[in-house]
Amino acid sequence: MSVQPQEMSSTADAYAVPLNKIDVSLPELYRDYTFWDFFKRLRTEAPVHYCADSQFGPYWSITKYEDIMHVDTHPELFSSDNRDGGITIMRENAAGSLPMFIDMDPPKHDDQRATVSPIVAPENLAKLEKLIRERTHSVVQNLPVDKEFNWVEEVSIDLTTKMLATLFDFPWEDRHLLTYWSDVTTTVPGAGLIDKEEERMPIMQKCADYMTRLWNERVNSEPGNDVISMLAHSDKTRNMSPEEFFGNCLLLIVGGNDTTRNSMTGGVVAMNEYPDQYRKLCENPKLIRSAVSEIIRWQTPLPHMRRNASVDTEIRGQKIKKGDKVIMWYVSGNRDEEVIERPDELIIDRKNVRSHLSFGFGIHRCVGNRLAEMQLRILWEELLARFPRPGQIEVVGQPRRVMNPFVKGYETLPVRIRA
Repeated sequence: MSVQPQEMSSTADAYAVPLNKIDVSLPELYRDYTFWDFFKRLRTEAPVHYCADSQFGPYWSITKYEDIMHVDTHPELFSSDNRDGGITIMRENAAGSLPMFIDMDPPKHDDQRATVSPIVAPENLAKLEKLIRERTHSVVQNLPVDKEFNWVEEVSIDLTTKMLATLFDFPWEDRHLLTYWSDVTTTVPGAGLIDKEEERMPIMQKCADYMTRLWNERVNSEPGNDVISMLAHSDKTRNMSPEEFFGNCLLLIVGGNDTTRNSMTGGVVAMNEYPDQYRKLCENPKLIRSAVSEIIRWQTPLPHMRRNASVDTEIRGQKIKKGDKVIMWYVSGNRDEEVIERPDELIIDRKNVRSHLSFGFGIHRCVGNRLAEMQLRILWEELLARFPRPGQIEVVGQPRRVMNPFVKGYETLPVRIRA
């Protein structure tokens, strides 16, 4: 029986939309959580797929694990330079077009990344662990029991905001601004925070003014261990332009917010969807480290990263022209059946559990990946210490998800913790 062709939409049958009309960048797909079959079809029928028409312009989709690795580890072929368009599919986003080290190519990328790397180096993480545990312990101990609450607000946003404020040595009373600025930076107009693109930059200007004031204070003080002080005192970055400084601040705010925050929520969603794994974790808390990596794969908090072809090249016989926009769909590569066994399932003791794509690979691999893993590990250690029974943290309603192809996140998650 033939399938009646359908227009591309978040409610369409993925196998009824003509292949050349599939557009996996459609923001509504991520709000409605209906993108999975589209990616499954692309991995099978067109793993390197060209979309000629989307709200973000034409682009190539790279959907399979090995091909994503190829693009991610060949910066000489696929550029991240913001002058070529940057790292997200959203071409009109003025905040996303600011210069930052993630959207630079070597050698400038290497110099600026090296400046901020010490804050997430092992010796500094060891110092941060005590502080993170104290703050996480306090949040977990104060969670209500036998009462419905929004996990996103009470746990995920609270903990990530406190961590960001620590990394930036940001005024504590204003720390909520950090997650607000992060959300404004990545939002799609019409998704709730802003209605039009023109509304983004006035908010970002307030962020820039605030960060510049902190820079001016730190550059004239003794070097500290926070991000702004490191940028202000390093020979490689102290003379960067105001745009570069602000761009790097935004990068570190967004990087420190979205991955950790949405994995903190995604882990609770996953454990409720796979109660056998929740039971396994409660019975053997030594699996927490492995579970954290599996949660990050299963959640894939940033669905994609963008590159731009620096030269004419070819992947799987598809000819990609110099200047073409190339999207690595990590969210699809992390579900590639040819590389990952039973990829749609959460399996907390999975072999090679850390070989997921969620942090990227190559020179642009997430600089804060170990910090994110540590925050999530400590959260689950503290949760299981207070709530040790399988299923005790119960999802009691559908999550409301973010309408954004760059952030696979949650706005709300109703939860009740049973006594």
